[in-house]
Amino acid sequence: MNVLGLLSAGGKVSATPGRWRCFPFLLESSLFQTLRNSCCRKKTTAPKKIIPHVDFSDENTKESGKALDKLFSSEQQASILHVLNTASNKELEAFRLLRGRKSINIVEHREKFGPFQNLESLMNVPLFRYKTTLKVCKSILSPETGGKKKKLPENQLLRKLIKPEVGRERLKAVNSIVSIVSGTRRIAWAHLDRKLAVLDWQQNECCQLMKGTYPSSVYLEEISSVISKMPKADFYVLEKTGPSVQNSSLFPVLLHFHIVEAMLYALLNKTFAQDGQHQVLSMNRNAVGKHFELMIGDTRTSGKEIVKQLLSESVLKEEPRVFFPPDKIVRYRQLFSSTEQYRAEELYDSLLQAVAFYELAVFNTES
Repeated sequence: MNVLGLLSAGGKVSATPGRWRCFPFLLESSLFQTLRNSCCRKKTTAPKKIIPHVDFSDENTKESGKALDKLFSSEQQASILHVLNTASNKELEAFRLLRGRKSINIVEHREKFGPFQNLESLMNVPLFRYKTTLKVCKSILSPETGGKKKKLPENQLLRKLIKPEVGRERLKAVNSIVSIVSGTRRIAWAHLDRKLAVLDWQQNECCQLMKGTYPSSVYLEEISSVISKMPKADFYVLEKTGPSVQNSSLFPVLLHFHIVEAMLYALLNKTFAQDGQHQVLSMNRNAVGKHFELMIGDTRTSGKEIVKQLLSESVLKEEPRVFFPPDKIVRYRQLFSSTEQYRAEELYDSLLQAVAFYELAVFNTES
């Protein structure tokens, strides 16, 4: 029985030695009488007095808004309001703090209620509280220092995209690359020049791999056969991927990918022993997926529809994103159609990886 239970029972306390030593003091105190009366009184039937709830949030918001306007001069306020009232969704996303839903909310609020009259009115937009609004205003005035993270050095961005590290001058001088993507049953490659013209695009079945005890001789024969069909290029770009090592059931697949990658590195880097220059690079698979908006969380979806769109644009547009030569477009369309009945992700990914390599690693270094 707890203390309140004992009190409601009339203050009778067990005489167990040493157990309730503190109760004599409690019984003599006025606090005891108060607690006992509280526990033992009958429930009242009188209606409870309702205390009206006062919401001070609106008043606080107004006060914060007024304080916000005082932090900036009239010229600064005009500059901030000009951006908020005229910038498109894409232009607003140029500010790091306005990326995602915030920029959309600004445009929707502007279309529904008209232009912002003062900085305080920005706090009426969903997701904008005082501190967020203050940071956004500062970032608009000073994009480089107003809460925006310092831009990573270009070589650091490239380091996350491709490995091993390659100098800018070599990337700027690229004339053609071969993009290679391997799976468990096939290897596909796409040969593109710097004008994004598809010079060669095909895949090769490797059914002998992933069988038995992974004999090195079989890998050497299969990979050598595939490489003999590939054209020469300035760089050979491999897809860097693989299941998690923590998933032991996928260890054979992971081992296969590592063996193929090692074979490609060894056989394609023909001059490395002489000049120490890497011709084979590994490109981050998820970076390619993000470039083409194929990522759902950490999972990359199929690039089949994007490849289909690139093929169509090459015929319909004067300046397509990717150019398929007229003398080869029919063969490439037939190659693509032949994959309709089965998954040929390696074929699609090899083309998308080549395009992403030029757009992210080559063209971005020329500015």
